[in-house]
Amino acid sequence: MVTSNLSTASSSGLTLRADLSHLTEGDKRALVKLADPRRQKILATLFELFRGPWDRSLDNEVFVPGAAAKPITANVYPEDMDKKEFELWLGTLSEEDKARAKGFYDVVKRDKKYADEYPTRYLDSEVSWLKINHTSALEAAVGPYETYEDELFSSKAFFESMVHVRDFAATQLLDKFTSSLELVEKNLPIPDSYRNKELVAPPIVVVNQVYYGGDTAVPMTAAYNLPNDEEAIERAGSKLTMIKNVQEGKVASVLRPIAQEVLSKADLDYVTFPAFFTHVLMHEVAHSNGPHRDTSGATVRSRLQELHSAFEEAKADITGLFAARLLVDRGVVDDISMREFYTTYLASAFRSVRFGLAEAHGLGQAMQLSFLLEKGGFVYSAGKFAVDMEKIGAAVEELTHEIMMIQGNGDKERAVAFREKYGVLAPEVKQALENLKGVPIDIAPIWVDIENLRRQFS
Repeated sequence: MVTSNLSTASSSGLTLRADLSHLTEGDKRALVKLADPRRQKILATLFELFRGPWDRSLDNEVFVPGAAAKPITANVYPEDMDKKEFELWLGTLSEEDKARAKGFYDVVKRDKKYADEYPTRYLDSEVSWLKINHTSALEAAVGPYETYEDELFSSKAFFESMVHVRDFAATQLLDKFTSSLELVEKNLPIPDSYRNKELVAPPIVVVNQVYYGGDTAVPMTAAYNLPNDEEAIERAGSKLTMIKNVQEGKVASVLRPIAQEVLSKADLDYVTFPAFFTHVLMHEVAHSNGPHRDTSGATVRSRLQELHSAFEEAKADITGLFAARLLVDRGVVDDISMREFYTTYLASAFRSVRFGLAEAHGLGQAMQLSFLLEKGGFVYSAGKFAVDMEKIGAAVEELTHEIMMIQGNGDKERAVAFREKYGVLAPEVKQALENLKGVPIDIAPIWVDIENLRRQFS
């Protein structure tokens, strides 16, 4: 017999009861903790940070009781497939995902007229955004940009909004890097036929962020080079935005505590904000370097599909480090040593890996870290990691070549093999990550300025 757990309704609401007689003392204590309003607030905060019930730092582990596993197709609209292509694609999916995909296909085909018109409006908007006057005190990026959430084809972009105030003084200091793009391209360790022949040096803007929203889950964006769309870039180039206050927060609250755990005391002085900031800059510039289409003319994104984002982030990271050495050797950068660049990069590798191997930056960094450890550029001894200054340069160059050749050949099979070999964590790396549990994975912003303005103008 099923009995009711409802008590008599009163004017103040409906009281719900439950039979607790079968619970142990431990069960009851756990129940109290689970029902603690402070815990519910923590779950809500995590949901907001991760933009969903999946913990990206734990490879999308569900942290909200009752939530389903993160589906790879929930983010994909196969609008560019004909019926035959769609049926072939369905054959790669589980029965559950097939049902979702068929629903998406019907909706998209019904709205094909809008889908056909959208790219033109989108591209016109991107060109207009790139033409914003350089004297504007405000900088904003609002639209569908990043494709990290599309784990199937890495093609569907998600809407986000980032609002900044420009730092004109800091921006002026970076003019010298705009002209370095072609220098780096000419010196990349790849055949001439793989070089980017259509480079457009991006203008660089330094900003301080006052708000973000939309698809802006952890990790918090420290910089971006937009747009990502190949056609938009070919029409009007791109713009590189460095978010200074976010980077300062990451270094102070995350990177320095990590360095104290994974590096020897003698190396801590080589972890510096200028080295971090400049490598992030070179990372963003490096997105323009190297092949963006394979030898057949197809985009690298379409060839590598779900692996594109991780390999693109890895390429930008390692090419940025390769470029740093080139610019130091040429005297373009004269206030940061290569030991600072390499040591800061090493500490930051542990920062990025903690985002999880299901996240593009985390997987991209894991592949780099494993490769550089194997080649002896980084070494591990007595519980600490260090840079081997005799081997690191050659290891960085070799990795830059390897990733760019995978991209330039559109070789997904080789990309899969590379990920399976290097997209794993060595035991000593896992132990280091275990020791970092008391260090924040990322920063969680509190928008004081924008809240003050809202009160002022409400």
